[in-house]
Amino acid sequence: MFKVNDTIIYGSEGVCQIVGIEENSFVGIKKTYYVIKPLGREGSTTYVPVDSEILLAKMRKLLTKKEINELIDSLPDETIQWKPNERDRKEAYKNILASGNRVELLRMIHAIYLEKKRLEAVHKRLHMIDEHFLKDAEQVLYGEFQHVLKIPQEEVIPYIVNRIEKKKKS
Repeated sequence: MFKVNDTIIYGSEGVCQIVGIEENSFVGIKKTYYVIKPLGREGSTTYVPVDSEILLAKMRKLLTKKEINELIDSLPDETIQWKPNERDRKEAYKNILASGNRVELLRMIHAIYLEKKRLEAVHKRLHMIDEHFLKDAEQVLYGEFQHVLKIPQEEVIPYIVNRIEKKKKS
């Protein structure tokens, strides 16, 4: 399915490159593994067994520019539901990050961002756990957008906002 030098998304690691496919014996059993390195973070390596359906499900091809634009364009039509119970919200966010579903990641980022703005208006701060989930989701999703769109990290949010504003005007 994947080959050496493919650029992919791997779970919450974000954009990664497959740097090798090799046999290793980590727990005394010889298996074939994809060797994956996150882009932009030196020293981190992940080994994914080629026969593990669960771990392979975390490996996804990058979206195309067209798919990114369609994803952003669909956002204003989505209903964002804030979960007031922190435990429920934490569980939901963990599941979204684990799934890697880009629509859900974008909806999650949007929901946290709106709550952050609401709290700032009354001089309050977002809970630390929500800040953590926002950062993790942005790392995964915006890293992919940055890589595919070939734009600097600081231009990802303006790019998204611009697309949303254009859609509202049309």
